[in-house]
Amino acid sequence: MMESLLLMSCHHHLLCLPTWCPSSQKMLLLLLPGRVNPHPVVPIIAEDAAASESEPPPPPPPPSKPAKPRRHIMARPPNGFGKKGQPIQLLANHYKVSVKPSEEFFNHYYVNLKYEDDTPVDSKGIGRKVLDKLQHTYHSELANKDFAYDGEKSLFTIGALPQINNEFIVVLEDIGSGKTAAGSPGGNNGSPGGGDQKRVRRPYQAKTFKVELNFAATIPMAAIGHAIRGQESEHSLEALRVLDIILRQHSAKQGCLLVRQSFFHNNPSSFVDLGGGVMGCRGFHSSFRGAQSGLSLNIDVSTTMIVKPGPVIDFLLANQKVDHPDKIDWQKAKRALKNLRIKTTPANSEFKIVGLSERNCNEQMFPLRRRNGDSTETVEVTVYDYFVKNRGIELRYSGNLPCINAGRPKRPTYFPVELCTLVPLQRYTKALSTMQRTSLVEKSRQKPHERMSTLNDALKRSNYDADPMLKACGISIAQNFTQIEGRVLPAPKLKAGNGEEFFTRNGRWNIARKKLIRTSSVKRWSVVNFSARCDLRGLVQDLKRVATGMGLEYEDPHTVIEESPSLRRAPVARRVEEMFAQIKAKLPGAPLFLLCLLPERKNCEVYGPWKKKCLADFGIVTQCLAPQRVNDQYLSNLLLKINAKLGGLNTLLQIEAARAIPIVGKVPTIILGMDVSHGQPGQSDRPSIAAVVSSREWPLISKYRATVHTQSPKQEMMASLFKPRGTEDDGLIRESLIDFYTSSGKRKPDQVIIFRDGVSESQFTQVINIELEQIIEACKCLDDKWEPKFTVIVAQKNHHTRFFQTNSPENVPPGTVVDKQVCHPKNFDFYMCAHAGMIGTSRPTHYHVLHDEIGFSGDELQEFVHSLSYVYQRSTTAISVAAPIAYAHLAAAQVGTFMKFDDMSDTSSSQGGGHTSVGSAPVPELPRLHEKVRSSMFFC
Repeated sequence: MMESLLLMSCHHHLLCLPTWCPSSQKMLLLLLPGRVNPHPVVPIIAEDAAASESEPPPPPPPPSKPAKPRRHIMARPPNGFGKKGQPIQLLANHYKVSVKPSEEFFNHYYVNLKYEDDTPVDSKGIGRKVLDKLQHTYHSELANKDFAYDGEKSLFTIGALPQINNEFIVVLEDIGSGKTAAGSPGGNNGSPGGGDQKRVRRPYQAKTFKVELNFAATIPMAAIGHAIRGQESEHSLEALRVLDIILRQHSAKQGCLLVRQSFFHNNPSSFVDLGGGVMGCRGFHSSFRGAQSGLSLNIDVSTTMIVKPGPVIDFLLANQKVDHPDKIDWQKAKRALKNLRIKTTPANSEFKIVGLSERNCNEQMFPLRRRNGDSTETVEVTVYDYFVKNRGIELRYSGNLPCINAGRPKRPTYFPVELCTLVPLQRYTKALSTMQRTSLVEKSRQKPHERMSTLNDALKRSNYDADPMLKACGISIAQNFTQIEGRVLPAPKLKAGNGEEFFTRNGRWNIARKKLIRTSSVKRWSVVNFSARCDLRGLVQDLKRVATGMGLEYEDPHTVIEESPSLRRAPVARRVEEMFAQIKAKLPGAPLFLLCLLPERKNCEVYGPWKKKCLADFGIVTQCLAPQRVNDQYLSNLLLKINAKLGGLNTLLQIEAARAIPIVGKVPTIILGMDVSHGQPGQSDRPSIAAVVSSREWPLISKYRATVHTQSPKQEMMASLFKPRGTEDDGLIRESLIDFYTSSGKRKPDQVIIFRDGVSESQFTQVINIELEQIIEACKCLDDKWEPKFTVIVAQKNHHTRFFQTNSPENVPPGTVVDKQVCHPKNFDFYMCAHAGMIGTSRPTHYHVLHDEIGFSGDELQEFVHSLSYVYQRSTTAISVAAPIAYAHLAAAQVGTFMKFDDMSDTSSSQGGGHTSVGSAPVPELPRLHEKVRSSMFFC
């Protein structure tokens, strides 16, 4: 019967989505100056708006169908606390906060900044200077109130200002605007002699601003207590956001660089050089959180990248890895320098770089006005002559280099490079190289006891108790970490081949002298070498020896194909095509497996095109390696991947092999791992990659396959889970459901467990109201009467909660789980550290159960999630997150290398995504995997 159902036309192809309800999002408050909203409105915090603006609300349901009831995030059930495991005393980097009860209100005002001529202020960063001056100048007019300003459009006071609409004139004496006459160098109008010198010494012209503060809403301070108790109202989360804005303002007044809720001081001892003119800057994250134990201040170490301060020429030499200014590529330099801020000598004024001069310093002309008796005349001089002859400044090397342009596109202001210095604490937002990323990770690691000391120092230095707004809120912060109780779950038992067991210790097990539980045959295979320097004969012999010991049937390779030396510098596409031409010429038929040797270990340009050719065009399983330090351990790890890709299994849980997994083993259950991968910084136009990984061969939970699509850049919500095309569904979920059915003895899954990675709390309701609805529609499309039960779990790694042992400097042991005190006061969540943190400080995964129709207890769910950290086929260690999520991340990353998206602006939209925002370019489609490898663990 099911076979016919799978072939049925998809009659339910219209996706019925719930009407978007703004109460679940931060609502954008659009109040015109001078108009007052008579009703309290949920205010916007500018920081949260950016995340949601890139994700347009879904369309309302078709008129012919009634709107489906909105799903809400589930509360923790009565049996939602776990009890199993060995108790362990821990410390969490949460500082308890006491709040005095208050009947007061936060009053929210919309801030409108304009210049004197009523044009809006568009310069970032100037708002705080203006508002600081306003508070100093008009303290009595503001009823002597302190305020919290977010740096953008929102300002909060405790109690109301005297007027509903307030307008002020603010004059800043010296803001370093850099506004100068057209073409003038050095930030003055080019007048010679004594008048010129006066202009150099004179501060910049004072600038006048108009500031309007228009009432927007009130938020009862009692809502802080509601947030602590988990009684989320329209005001409770906003009240906590106001407290976070106070923290931001406090750090801004200390001169910190602000990155969301992370703060970075200009402290050279916190900088680490990453090479290329880039530095890692260590700071701290600080935010208020409501938890079971009450309000707490979560403080953690945070790291960002900054441009190395100092002479501009030093930055360019380091950035381009050259040893002389004559070797600088100035087109690259122009891109690297744009929008960076500099200070110039000798005036010590600050400007923003807009570009470079078209000619070198000793050739770039500009009109210089000078006095000639009672009149003035204009002469053309070079920038070099102006600074050397008119200003008397010696230029040692700038004459033959372009000038820095710090003016406007049509009003350039030129400075010789050697007079320009990059100011500190400027974020570097471009993609890091592999070496820089590795260096950042290595240099920013801290052992647990080092991290604890750093955090305590950060709290003391911050001196939050002295902040007038926090005092006015009745807030006081404890000086010690919060003591909590965790539990350590026992490691699940693992089965090897020949009826043997693996013995786990500290989250690890050894496969030496053990057989894999289900081995594949490595036959009809060959080796291809893209110019890697290696003893190929020795490598093949060692690989066969180690494979035999692990129980794999391993034939000798048919041949070894070496890349022609003449092709090493050829375009990548040609290198791959030539290699396949050799494969066709030298092999009797299509190989089942290709071992590919690459010359570079990371980011080899051959990798993506090679994988695409093998997996999408020919359906050949392939394993790449860059042989540097090859030993038996390396080869064992390599063979774990090869065995999994060819259909084998390396280990199984004992309860999995015995078909005794609680809940999941009793009823056909599919496990989905879902993730969206975005382009790195500097790749804002690159499509996002959505991946769904699904379990197969029930009752196994160790075997998976993946489907990958593209979607609009930076879009976090998955757009292609259900994708009707005519009467068919071309979405990500359909393939997973059909594969489960065919690989599991023609059983439909009656339970669907969804692990979703990479979404924030503000997107939780979208996951269960939009993404879950699409998955349900995909099920209905296959069988109208099929109603499986769903459980939706979000896994978060990007958070700032850390745990420490009270009586040991080591990381918490693997299997540590925490579901009390620092967890949500109402929702069903827990932290789990399944892995052994060998270096640095362990980061637990925060699991949130948003929806559970299956009915897991706390113990059942925690043990199940813990078990999923032990089924990752690529390693012999427990990993930090459930394996389906790790696989989804791998699949998205690997398939994402198939295409060079920056070359595809004119590609038409098709199956891979097609979901675009209004006016945007069509999203290019990823090539479909060949049917021979579509259900394999190619991503392993």
